[in-house]
Amino acid sequence: MSTEKMTFGKAINRAMHRAMTDDPKVVLMGEDIGTLGGVFRITDGLIDEFGAQRVMDTPLAESGIMGTALGLAYRGYRPVVEIQFDGFVYPAFDQIVSNLAKMRARTAGNVQLPVTIRIPFGGGIGSPEHHSESPEAYFMHTAGLRVVSPSTPQEGYDLLRAAIASDDPVVYLEPKRRYHDKGEVDLDAEIPPMAPAKIVREGKDVTLVAYGPLVKTALQAAEVAAEEGIEIEVIDLRSIAPMDSGLVESSVRRTGRLVVTHEAGRSGGVGAELVATVTERSFHWLESPPVRVTGFDIPYPAAKLEDYHLPDLDRILDGVDRAMGRPHSLDSVDMFAAPETAADFLAAQAQQEGTR
Repeated sequence: MSTEKMTFGKAINRAMHRAMTDDPKVVLMGEDIGTLGGVFRITDGLIDEFGAQRVMDTPLAESGIMGTALGLAYRGYRPVVEIQFDGFVYPAFDQIVSNLAKMRARTAGNVQLPVTIRIPFGGGIGSPEHHSESPEAYFMHTAGLRVVSPSTPQEGYDLLRAAIASDDPVVYLEPKRRYHDKGEVDLDAEIPPMAPAKIVREGKDVTLVAYGPLVKTALQAAEVAAEEGIEIEVIDLRSIAPMDSGLVESSVRRTGRLVVTHEAGRSGGVGAELVATVTERSFHWLESPPVRVTGFDIPYPAAKLEDYHLPDLDRILDGVDRAMGRPHSLDSVDMFAAPETAADFLAAQAQQEGTR
């Protein structure tokens, strides 16, 4: 075992280095990833060791990058594409959902396109528009893609190696505000299965599900809640598609309560899907309605306002209080009243927003 303490970003770098060492067909592509080492310096030093033919600086054209990666994968390579920021992935969206995700089904399994798409995602670093978004729901909805997000340096290393080794296209979402977090990383670990969910803290009172950047915050919430005698079971979802709802359901059947948190907007998100699945399959085990603690359904706000937008320790604990039937911020709002008119709906919505 070769264990080293390193940052999250360095662990991702080491995973690419290991994959490129083990397989000469692994190539890297992206804007400024070569000489500069990427805007976050995640690919720093790789061009010096593997050369410009395997660590390729590309034009500022995400659709072209993805189309080229698709062609390389068709010819037997394993491209690892870096999208510089989350909001820059949209020009490549058509290539990803119309071609990359569909090719295996379109050819009856005869053509596999093992492309890994690295996307630094989420907020918390004070960036402008299109630099702090959470696009995971778009890709979760696309059949043929795997979507994963690590939460620790070890997970970053393991999951990226698994993604590159997979014969399916993988959207690999890197929580950019965790790049400088440090942890022990076993560099000799075997390539793991593709990311089933994982219980990272056991508890008996409420199940709290998070992924990527909010797993750390969820664990902090569990620590604080424990001081008041509430035992939170924290689950790191890890794989968003396919989603390991089975582990979440087994936890909810023990705790009777579910809270899901993510940075992306509330409507149509990962939390909505998970809550719906658990409610369909485990309704009779629920002691209270499931709770979502998410970003708001608005364009990502200016940097000086993002702390109000992102789920934080207080909002997650407030969600736990709602699930536990304890006093919480929405006590004065009837969450289940059906508005009779649009005006009633807007008034209720304004009241709810005012309590946050």
